[in-house]
Amino acid sequence: MSAFGETGQNGVCKQRPLICSILDPMESLIYWRDVKKSGIVFGAGLITLAAISSFSVISVFAYLSLLTLFGTVAFRIYKSVTQAVQKTNEGHPFKDYLELDLTLSHEKVQNIAGVAVAHINGFISELRRLFLVEDIIDSIKFGVILWVFTYVGAWFNGMTLVILAFVSLFTLPKVYENNKQSIDTHLDLVRSKLTEITDKIRVAIPIGNKKPEAAAESEKDK
Repeated sequence: MSAFGETGQNGVCKQRPLICSILDPMESLIYWRDVKKSGIVFGAGLITLAAISSFSVISVFAYLSLLTLFGTVAFRIYKSVTQAVQKTNEGHPFKDYLELDLTLSHEKVQNIAGVAVAHINGFISELRRLFLVEDIIDSIKFGVILWVFTYVGAWFNGMTLVILAFVSLFTLPKVYENNKQSIDTHLDLVRSKLTEITDKIRVAIPIGNKKPEAAAESEKDK
């Protein structure tokens, strides 16, 4: 069972098949369903990010493009010579890739744009809610997270965080999948403690907030 959830994923696939066409290959990679493919993507991505952290993005892009071009030209010449010596006519070695349809249809672009706009609108609405203190507890939590980020920013630069995020993307999901039961148990304990603390704070600072149900019931009993 993947972390995306079978039932939820099937529902999303019915509504937006394009999302599943993107998520399915990603899920296969980050959960290491095919070790060879995941290893290649992980290694290539990590090397690229490490190179970008040491050199400019333009230099890395240029060198990678030159390396790719050198490989394709060398392979093209090798296949041409081989066909000439063996007197075969296998055609262009990259024929299958040249015939791939890489065009984006109007429907696909609209689908992607719709998903992006929905996420952006949700993100903006959440920021407005937090900064304008719709719920004081949520805003305090947000402030604590921002305060922690000030220390994270002092310890790591942006590129280091990107590399750590990339490594985590290819390791944490698999670790969670292999230890799901024990991790969920500990997460439930932490979640219950946080909920308990949050409820106590809401009772102590009831500024523009609804009191927790437990506290409201206890007051009714009194």
